[in-house]
Amino acid sequence: MLELRPNCECCDRDLPPDAAAMICTFECTFCPDCAAGVLKGECPNCGGNFAPRPIRPVPMLEKYPASTRRVVKTGGCAA
Repeated sequence: MLELRPNCECCDRDLPPDAAAMICTFECTFCPDCAAGVLKGECPNCGGNFAPRPIRPVPMLEKYPASTRRVVKTGGCAA
């Protein structure tokens, strides 16, 4: 099951479970602006590409809540 991390690893922008977000196969999570902009579609952690993070339906979100663990790259993401 996806963690649904609560923030962008680059800019630390909040990404609630229903927000648009991009993830790689390791669930590294980024806002669409960072994923397309500074990262140019490539995960800085694994080198993989991004896919849109799915939205968990509310009944399932209540049963399986999103993660509260914030992950942020030290120093942000280099341009």
